[in-house]
Amino acid sequence: MRSMFPIVRFAAIPVLSFVFLTAAAQTSVDGKGCKPPINRALFHDFIDKEQRNILRMDGKPDNLLYASDNETITYLVSNALTDKVNNLQCKIEADSLIKDRSKVIYLRGLEKILKTFGTGYKQQTVHASYLPDVMETYEAAIDRDKKGQSIEPVIAKKGYEVANLVVGSGAFDENSGFQATRYTMLRKFSGVYPSRILTVLAQRENADLPFRDSLIAVAAYKHPSQLYNYASANNRLGNAIRSHKDSLVQTIARMATSGGSGQMYFPFLDAILRGELSLAQIDAIKNDDVRYFKLLVKTRMNYMDRVRNKESVRGLEDLTSRLEYKAREVFVKEINALHNEPASVRFRILNQLSAQELYYVAVSSESEIYTSSYTSGVYPMIMQKVGNRGDSLLMSVGFDRFKKWIKLAAGFNTLSHFLKTFPNQDDTRSLMTAFVNGLERTDGLEDGVDVADSYVSISESDKQLADFVLALTKKNYETNMAQNNQRGKIIYNLLHKLFLSADPASDINLSKEFGIPPVYNVAYEALAADSSQQVIMQMFFYGDRDGQNDFRSYLGQFNSGNWKITNEKQWVTISSTKGKPITIFANRPLPEESGQDEEAQRAMIAHMDSKGLEPTIVIHRGHSYYAPYTIQHIRPSAKIVFLGSCGGYHLIHNVLQHSPNAHIIASKQIGKTIINQPFFNLLNEKLRNGNSIDWIPFWKEFGQVVTDKEGFQDYIPPHKNLGAIFIKAYNTQMGESTASEG
Repeated sequence: MRSMFPIVRFAAIPVLSFVFLTAAAQTSVDGKGCKPPINRALFHDFIDKEQRNILRMDGKPDNLLYASDNETITYLVSNALTDKVNNLQCKIEADSLIKDRSKVIYLRGLEKILKTFGTGYKQQTVHASYLPDVMETYEAAIDRDKKGQSIEPVIAKKGYEVANLVVGSGAFDENSGFQATRYTMLRKFSGVYPSRILTVLAQRENADLPFRDSLIAVAAYKHPSQLYNYASANNRLGNAIRSHKDSLVQTIARMATSGGSGQMYFPFLDAILRGELSLAQIDAIKNDDVRYFKLLVKTRMNYMDRVRNKESVRGLEDLTSRLEYKAREVFVKEINALHNEPASVRFRILNQLSAQELYYVAVSSESEIYTSSYTSGVYPMIMQKVGNRGDSLLMSVGFDRFKKWIKLAAGFNTLSHFLKTFPNQDDTRSLMTAFVNGLERTDGLEDGVDVADSYVSISESDKQLADFVLALTKKNYETNMAQNNQRGKIIYNLLHKLFLSADPASDINLSKEFGIPPVYNVAYEALAADSSQQVIMQMFFYGDRDGQNDFRSYLGQFNSGNWKITNEKQWVTISSTKGKPITIFANRPLPEESGQDEEAQRAMIAHMDSKGLEPTIVIHRGHSYYAPYTIQHIRPSAKIVFLGSCGGYHLIHNVLQHSPNAHIIASKQIGKTIINQPFFNLLNEKLRNGNSIDWIPFWKEFGQVVTDKEGFQDYIPPHKNLGAIFIKAYNTQMGESTASEG
């Protein structure tokens, strides 16, 4: 029988330590102490084969499986794999109560257990420490099965993972208690995987489980959105859900059968259950995007008040997801699309929203809102509606998602202004303390990256506050050191050193400190990495009017005798004629309406691939809404990536997924041709002369030739791109930490 339920990773069982003994049992048939009849010898050979396969998985030619640094666990697992398996084989053969047919079944079952265990162990989905218990349970189940007794009492005592290996062996498919065992396994599975309860109940063989209603209730309270998806189905499970007596199940079923409006109701599930909202009240506004969004925000704020009071709230994730969707689709996409229109036209839709509602528009659309949409529309409108009081704004939303708000403000260069609107600067310090503290307790790196990204803006606009944040990182590092919190030590040590390195006078060498590739420079040799020792640059243009103008302007920069332009139908090739070999590929910005610019990019890439040309420099020339299309083409070979587009700064972390070691240049605000072009000219000349790119002197020289000094300040050089550096260094440090601990 196939295993009815998946095998998963689980934690090792703690065991008492004792003197390590060497397991030297043989895995050959001859060494087992018994000799099977010739008609069953093959089945024993199959078992022997699986034993040997597993023992070889640690790469050591012995009869031990080094499953853990704990010698006790290694011994117990190795003993189970050798002695216990061998003894059970002999026991099966010697037992006169077991018929020949059953002996074959038990041996085949033992083979399957080992095969399943070996596969799971290799894929790291099964922990080795459970094998001893599996063998004991299998033997106990055989002892009952041979007597015609149900194996369910044996299975009922074990955890799901052990029980699943035993039941999944197929050895007990004809056991008298198989149905009861199956029910027991379903209960165990549901306890371990509540998110998969409904998938199991939807299977035909499980349609009429005696405890079906109790599992439906569990699914409703654990994963109400899943229940919603099943509640309208015209099948036995759907009927069971709709006829269920539980009030939560009934409410979800009513939503699901409401004629297509259920998804509009669902974000308000908890409020409906509490009697605070009715379906009729939602019906009255659900077709009005603005009023519906307002209700979403009001409900979110109510829910978060309850969360802060340690109350449970059903459907919070669904509400948040719907709120973010409406913020982007109804408001952000419209004001982005109207970016060429006067402000009175562009931001008209925002006039209907309160400061709090605008706040949620902002924090819900980080990756999509244009810089100008934020800096010229959403942000000033928020501040106007709260009387230019940032403290009042955050208090009015209960500080919900305030870290994301600070990150946005820093990324769009409005943080300094925002913090200065606090009448009491002690409140500013309290806010930033909450922003920096507790990163070791977060699930991912997002909050840490937000802190890192924000620091540059703070340091450039408020030296006193920057010093305060720096001191906070040091204090948190010392606290985590005292508590021996490995993750916290790494995070805050990184942040502290990163912030110190932001000072040009600092002698912090991030490459040396954290073992990451050079931060301050890119060697010419690293850029001329192909077989011809030429630097390959790849540029992506887009077929809107701005892109066509930028393309013509860009080509006009190569009218000296140092460069040659070769024209192709869909791209141009620009090659140096003096100095080092530099080759630039740039697609033609053909009309975007018919997708010809995209076709040109694909043709250029295909040509480069056919010649084996890997770009080490990638340049994005287009608005921020085109940047994801450039990023998806970035190769791991890229050493320098230029995102001179509006809001490019927020796409940095996507770049690193394609090229983890890339040096990234991006703008916090509007990317400007009068800034971009001097950068390219300086970069090209450095490369043509065979110079490495040293970012600190390069950036100083770049700033001297740029005429738009104010716009230049919004461009972030690689050595100050702290969020990107943080990710690189954290991954390196955690890897080293794991290796040293292992």
